[in-house]
Amino acid sequence: MPNSGASQISVRSSCDADFPAITEIYNDAVVTTVAVWNNDTVDVDNRRDWLHAHQVPGTVALTAVGADGRVLGYATYGDFRSYDGFRDTVENSVYVSTDARTGGVGTALMTELLVRARDEGKHVMVAAIESGNTASLALHEKLGFSTVGVLPEVGTKFGRRLAMTLMQITLD
Repeated sequence: MPNSGASQISVRSSCDADFPAITEIYNDAVVTTVAVWNNDTVDVDNRRDWLHAHQVPGTVALTAVGADGRVLGYATYGDFRSYDGFRDTVENSVYVSTDARTGGVGTALMTELLVRARDEGKHVMVAAIESGNTASLALHEKLGFSTVGVLPEVGTKFGRRLAMTLMQITLD
């Protein structure tokens, strides 16, 4: 999928060769942001197991790659909840390398994620975003997500109470 900007971005299914870069991107988010509410960094085996769990029917794991072959980010969707009644609803995650956050990578990943979810017959995609993450909120809104609720003070990181904004898009 080409980016409308100066560089080219392709989005494809994640593969094992992506795991070192995906691990680095995830760990940077753990250490420097409130985008993920974990305190501990992980190793490549952890991200491999996690992403392999997102490569079974009903889930998707995508990687964005630059023209030079460098992994720029990744996105997944999986079960929103494990109960049968939620089988047509998925929740997304999207992470972009620090130096690629304003280059259209998130848009490219999320656009393809939405295409895959629609192709798979999913009905709703949900995003749970830290309420101060204005870039992620704006990305989701630009792609048609609507805010459906805010959960104040449900998380803690870096000694702060965090709110979660819930957004969703109907896919069909």
